[in-house]
Amino acid sequence: MNRNTMSYKVKQFIMFAGPATVLFCAVVIVPFVYGIYLTFTSWDGIAKTKPLVGLANYASAFSDGEYWRALGRTAIYSLFAVILINIVAFLLAYLVTSGVKGQNFFRAGFFIPNLIGGIVLGYVWKFVFNRAFVAVAGAFSKGTVPSPLSTPGGAMFCLILVAVWQYAGYMMLIYVAGFMSVSDALKEAAMIDGCTPAQAMWNVTIPLMRASFVQCIFLSITRCFVVYDVNLSLTNGEPYGSSVMAAMHVYKQAFTYKNYGLGQAEALILFVICAVVGITQVYIGKKGEVAA
Repeated sequence: MNRNTMSYKVKQFIMFAGPATVLFCAVVIVPFVYGIYLTFTSWDGIAKTKPLVGLANYASAFSDGEYWRALGRTAIYSLFAVILINIVAFLLAYLVTSGVKGQNFFRAGFFIPNLIGGIVLGYVWKFVFNRAFVAVAGAFSKGTVPSPLSTPGGAMFCLILVAVWQYAGYMMLIYVAGFMSVSDALKEAAMIDGCTPAQAMWNVTIPLMRASFVQCIFLSITRCFVVYDVNLSLTNGEPYGSSVMAAMHVYKQAFTYKNYGLGQAEALILFVICAVVGITQVYIGKKGEVAA
Protein backbone atom coordinates (compact mmCIF):
# COMPACT_ATOMS: atom_id res chain seq x y z
CA MET A 1 0.00 0.00 0.00
CA ASN A 2 1.23 3.46 -0.92
CA ARG A 3 1.66 5.41 2.30
CA ASN A 4 1.55 8.74 0.51
CA THR A 5 -2.07 8.42 -0.62
CA MET A 6 -4.78 10.48 1.05
CA SER A 7 -6.89 7.40 1.88
CA TYR A 8 -3.98 5.81 3.79
CA LYS A 9 -3.38 9.02 5.77
CA VAL A 10 -7.09 9.30 6.60
CA LYS A 11 -7.19 5.71 7.82
CA GLN A 12 -4.11 6.27 9.97
CA PHE A 13 -5.65 9.40 11.46
CA ILE A 14 -8.94 7.65 12.23
CA MET A 15 -7.11 4.72 13.79
CA PHE A 16 -4.84 6.70 16.10
CA ALA A 17 -6.44 10.12 16.59
CA GLY A 18 -10.05 9.33 15.78
CA PRO A 19 -11.22 8.25 19.29
CA ALA A 20 -9.50 11.21 20.95
CA THR A 21 -10.98 13.59 18.37
CA VAL A 22 -14.50 12.25 18.92
CA LEU A 23 -14.16 12.53 22.70
CA PHE A 24 -12.73 16.05 22.45
CA CYS A 25 -15.61 17.17 20.27
CA ALA A 26 -18.15 15.48 22.56
CA VAL A 27 -16.90 16.96 25.84
CA VAL A 28 -15.43 20.30 24.68
CA ILE A 29 -16.53 21.55 21.26
CA VAL A 30 -20.22 20.55 21.36
CA PRO A 31 -20.86 21.86 24.93
CA PHE A 32 -18.99 25.08 24.09
CA VAL A 33 -21.09 25.72 20.98
CA TYR A 34 -24.28 24.80 22.87
CA GLY A 35 -23.27 27.18 25.66
CA ILE A 36 -22.89 30.01 23.16
CA TYR A 37 -26.40 29.24 21.90
CA LEU A 38 -27.76 29.43 25.47
CA THR A 39 -26.39 32.97 25.85
CA PHE A 40 -29.05 34.10 23.37
CA THR A 41 -31.92 32.51 25.33
CA SER A 42 -33.76 33.13 28.59
CA TRP A 43 -33.79 29.44 29.56
CA ASP A 44 -34.27 28.72 33.26
CA GLY A 45 -32.81 25.21 33.13
CA ILE A 46 -36.19 23.52 33.57
CA ALA A 47 -38.54 24.59 30.79
CA LYS A 48 -38.58 22.65 27.52
CA THR A 49 -38.58 25.82 25.48
CA LYS A 50 -35.66 28.20 25.22
CA PRO A 51 -36.99 31.61 24.15
CA LEU A 52 -34.49 33.65 22.15
CA VAL A 53 -33.70 37.08 23.62
CA GLY A 54 -30.88 38.18 21.34
CA LEU A 55 -28.12 40.14 23.06
CA ALA A 56 -30.18 40.90 26.18
CA ASN A 57 -28.09 38.57 28.35
CA TYR A 58 -24.86 40.28 27.33
CA ALA A 59 -26.40 43.68 28.09
CA SER A 60 -27.46 42.38 31.52
CA ALA A 61 -24.00 40.90 32.10
CA PHE A 62 -22.25 44.21 31.38
CA SER A 63 -24.66 46.01 33.73
CA ASP A 64 -24.36 43.41 36.53
CA GLY A 65 -22.37 45.21 39.21
CA GLU A 66 -21.97 42.10 41.36
CA TYR A 67 -20.40 40.24 38.47
CA TRP A 68 -17.81 42.93 37.81
CA ARG A 69 -17.01 43.23 41.50
CA ALA A 70 -16.47 39.46 41.60
CA LEU A 71 -14.30 39.75 38.50
CA GLY A 72 -12.29 42.52 40.16
CA ARG A 73 -11.72 40.33 43.21
CA THR A 74 -10.67 37.51 40.90
CA ALA A 75 -8.14 39.79 39.19
CA ILE A 76 -6.65 40.88 42.53
CA TYR A 77 -6.56 37.29 43.79
CA SER A 78 -4.95 36.09 40.54
CA LEU A 79 -2.33 38.85 40.54
CA PHE A 80 -1.02 38.06 44.03
CA ALA A 81 -1.46 34.30 43.69
CA VAL A 82 0.35 34.07 40.35
CA ILE A 83 3.31 36.12 41.59
CA LEU A 84 3.66 34.17 44.84
CA ILE A 85 3.11 30.77 43.21
CA ASN A 86 5.91 31.35 40.73
CA ILE A 87 8.30 32.84 43.28
CA VAL A 88 7.81 29.92 45.67
CA ALA A 89 7.93 27.36 42.84
CA PHE A 90 11.16 28.83 41.49
CA LEU A 91 12.80 28.78 44.92
CA LEU A 92 11.68 25.20 45.53
CA ALA A 93 13.00 24.15 42.12
CA TYR A 94 16.33 25.79 42.88
CA LEU A 95 16.43 23.96 46.23
CA VAL A 96 15.75 20.51 44.79
CA THR A 97 18.26 20.94 41.94
CA SER A 98 21.11 22.31 44.06
CA GLY A 99 22.28 18.89 45.19
CA VAL A 100 20.68 19.00 48.63
CA LYS A 101 20.49 15.61 50.32
CA GLY A 102 17.14 13.88 49.75
CA GLN A 103 16.12 16.21 46.93
CA ASN A 104 14.02 13.52 45.19
CA PHE A 105 12.04 13.05 48.40
CA PHE A 106 11.47 16.80 48.61
CA ARG A 107 10.32 16.93 44.99
CA ALA A 108 7.65 14.34 45.72
CA GLY A 109 6.65 16.01 48.96
CA PHE A 110 6.26 19.45 47.43
CA PHE A 111 4.19 18.03 44.56
CA ILE A 112 1.71 16.08 46.74
CA PRO A 113 -0.59 19.08 47.55
CA ASN A 114 -1.41 19.37 43.85
CA LEU A 115 -2.86 15.84 43.93
CA ILE A 116 -5.46 16.75 46.56
CA GLY A 117 -8.87 17.75 45.21
CA GLY A 118 -9.85 21.38 45.62
CA ILE A 119 -12.97 20.61 47.67
CA VAL A 120 -11.05 18.44 50.15
CA LEU A 121 -8.21 20.94 50.25
CA GLY A 122 -10.59 23.76 51.09
CA TYR A 123 -12.18 21.89 53.98
CA VAL A 124 -8.79 20.87 55.38
CA TRP A 125 -7.52 24.44 55.37
CA LYS A 126 -10.84 25.68 56.72
CA PHE A 127 -10.27 23.48 59.76
CA VAL A 128 -6.69 24.80 60.02
CA PHE A 129 -7.77 28.45 59.94
CA ASN A 130 -10.89 28.09 62.10
CA ARG A 131 -9.58 25.66 64.72
CA ALA A 132 -5.82 25.16 64.70
CA PHE A 133 -4.86 28.77 63.96
CA VAL A 134 -7.35 30.15 66.48
CA ALA A 135 -6.18 27.72 69.18
CA VAL A 136 -2.46 28.37 68.64
CA ALA A 137 -2.82 32.14 68.29
CA GLY A 138 -5.09 32.25 71.35
CA ALA A 139 -2.54 30.31 73.40
CA PHE A 140 0.22 32.79 72.55
CA SER A 141 -1.90 35.92 72.99
CA LYS A 142 -3.78 34.56 76.04
CA GLY A 143 -7.04 35.79 74.59
CA THR A 144 -9.65 35.10 71.93
CA VAL A 145 -8.30 35.41 68.39
CA PRO A 146 -10.81 35.47 65.51
CA SER A 147 -10.38 33.24 62.50
CA PRO A 148 -8.76 34.96 59.51
CA LEU A 149 -11.73 33.73 57.47
CA SER A 150 -14.02 36.04 59.44
CA THR A 151 -12.80 39.24 57.74
CA PRO A 152 -12.86 40.16 54.02
CA GLY A 153 -9.10 40.79 53.88
CA GLY A 154 -8.33 37.66 55.87
CA ALA A 155 -10.51 35.49 53.63
CA MET A 156 -8.73 36.77 50.53
CA PHE A 157 -5.35 36.17 52.17
CA CYS A 158 -6.39 32.59 53.02
CA LEU A 159 -7.48 31.93 49.44
CA ILE A 160 -4.15 33.17 48.11
CA LEU A 161 -2.20 31.14 50.67
CA VAL A 162 -4.04 27.93 49.78
CA ALA A 163 -3.51 28.57 46.05
CA VAL A 164 0.22 28.96 46.60
CA TRP A 165 0.34 25.80 48.73
CA GLN A 166 -1.62 23.84 46.11
CA TYR A 167 0.01 24.93 42.86
CA ALA A 168 3.62 25.76 43.79
CA GLY A 169 4.66 22.10 43.77
CA TYR A 170 3.25 21.53 40.29
CA MET A 171 4.95 24.63 38.87
CA MET A 172 8.13 23.54 40.65
CA LEU A 173 8.41 20.53 38.33
CA ILE A 174 8.36 22.79 35.27
CA TYR A 175 11.05 24.99 36.77
CA VAL A 176 13.07 21.88 37.64
CA ALA A 177 12.99 20.93 33.96
CA GLY A 178 14.10 24.47 33.13
CA PHE A 179 17.02 24.31 35.54
CA MET A 180 18.11 20.93 34.18
CA SER A 181 17.97 22.22 30.59
CA VAL A 182 20.62 24.87 31.29
CA SER A 183 24.07 23.50 30.53
CA ASP A 184 26.55 23.46 33.39
CA ALA A 185 29.21 24.54 30.90
CA LEU A 186 27.47 27.89 30.41
CA LYS A 187 27.29 28.51 34.13
CA GLU A 188 30.92 27.51 34.58
CA ALA A 189 31.95 29.83 31.74
CA ALA A 190 30.12 32.70 33.42
CA MET A 191 31.89 31.97 36.69
CA ILE A 192 35.26 31.88 34.91
CA ASP A 193 34.47 35.28 33.36
CA GLY A 194 34.11 36.69 36.87
CA CYS A 195 30.38 36.37 37.58
CA THR A 196 29.23 35.70 41.09
CA PRO A 197 26.70 32.86 41.55
CA ALA A 198 23.92 35.44 41.80
CA GLN A 199 25.05 37.19 38.60
CA ALA A 200 25.31 33.86 36.78
CA MET A 201 21.78 33.03 37.90
CA TRP A 202 20.38 36.39 36.75
CA ASN A 203 22.30 36.75 33.47
CA VAL A 204 22.61 33.14 32.31
CA THR A 205 20.21 30.72 33.99
CA ILE A 206 17.04 32.81 34.19
CA PRO A 207 17.13 34.04 30.54
CA LEU A 208 17.58 30.47 29.33
CA MET A 209 14.60 29.39 31.47
CA ARG A 210 12.22 31.86 29.83
CA ALA A 211 10.11 29.06 28.34
CA SER A 212 9.54 27.64 31.84
CA PHE A 213 8.43 31.05 33.10
CA VAL A 214 6.01 31.45 30.18
CA GLN A 215 4.43 28.05 30.82
CA CYS A 216 4.17 28.45 34.59
CA ILE A 217 2.71 31.95 34.45
CA PHE A 218 0.18 30.88 31.80
CA LEU A 219 -0.93 27.85 33.82
CA SER A 220 -1.11 29.92 37.01
CA ILE A 221 -3.25 32.61 35.38
CA THR A 222 -5.70 30.19 33.80
CA ARG A 223 -6.12 28.19 37.01
CA CYS A 224 -6.52 31.21 39.28
CA PHE A 225 -9.01 33.00 37.03
CA VAL A 226 -11.44 30.07 37.07
CA VAL A 227 -11.02 29.04 40.72
CA TYR A 228 -14.24 27.65 42.16
CA ASP A 229 -13.77 24.47 44.22
CA VAL A 230 -11.46 25.98 46.86
CA ASN A 231 -13.54 29.16 46.89
CA LEU A 232 -16.63 27.08 47.63
CA SER A 233 -15.26 24.84 50.36
CA LEU A 234 -12.93 27.33 52.07
CA THR A 235 -15.00 30.52 52.22
CA ASN A 236 -18.23 29.90 50.26
CA GLY A 237 -18.04 33.58 49.35
CA GLU A 238 -18.13 34.74 52.96
CA PRO A 239 -17.97 36.95 54.90
CA TYR A 240 -20.86 38.97 53.46
CA GLY A 241 -20.10 37.90 49.90
CA SER A 242 -16.68 39.58 50.02
CA SER A 243 -14.80 36.54 48.68
CA VAL A 244 -17.12 35.55 45.84
CA MET A 245 -14.96 34.99 42.77
CA ALA A 246 -16.16 35.25 39.18
CA ALA A 247 -16.65 31.49 38.70
CA MET A 248 -18.74 31.25 41.87
CA HIS A 249 -20.88 34.20 40.78
CA VAL A 250 -21.45 32.55 37.39
CA TYR A 251 -22.42 29.27 39.07
CA LYS A 252 -24.91 31.01 41.36
CA GLN A 253 -26.37 32.97 38.48
CA ALA A 254 -27.01 29.81 36.48
CA PHE A 255 -27.79 27.11 39.05
CA THR A 256 -29.06 29.05 42.07
CA TYR A 257 -30.98 31.90 40.45
CA LYS A 258 -31.89 29.76 37.38
CA ASN A 259 -30.68 32.40 34.91
CA TYR A 260 -28.89 29.97 32.62
CA GLY A 261 -28.69 32.36 29.68
CA LEU A 262 -27.25 35.19 31.76
CA GLY A 263 -24.92 32.86 33.64
CA GLN A 264 -23.62 31.41 30.38
CA ALA A 265 -23.08 34.89 28.94
CA GLU A 266 -21.06 35.88 32.01
CA ALA A 267 -19.10 32.63 31.77
CA LEU A 268 -18.29 33.37 28.13
CA ILE A 269 -17.10 36.87 29.03
CA LEU A 270 -14.89 35.35 31.74
CA PHE A 271 -13.52 32.87 29.21
CA VAL A 272 -12.70 35.63 26.72
CA ILE A 273 -10.96 37.75 29.38
CA CYS A 274 -8.95 34.77 30.60
CA ALA A 275 -8.03 33.81 27.02
CA VAL A 276 -6.95 37.35 26.14
CA VAL A 277 -4.81 37.68 29.28
CA GLY A 278 -3.26 34.24 28.79
CA ILE A 279 -2.55 34.64 25.07
CA THR A 280 -1.10 38.12 25.60
CA GLN A 281 1.20 36.82 28.32
CA VAL A 282 2.35 33.92 26.13
CA TYR A 283 2.91 36.23 23.15
CA ILE A 284 5.00 38.66 25.17
CA GLY A 285 6.94 35.82 26.78
CA LYS A 286 7.63 34.04 23.47
CA LYS A 287 8.66 37.31 21.84
CA GLY A 288 11.16 37.92 24.63
CA GLU A 289 12.35 34.32 24.37
CA VAL A 290 13.21 34.76 20.69
CA ALA A 291 14.96 38.05 21.43
CA ALA A 292 17.01 36.38 24.18
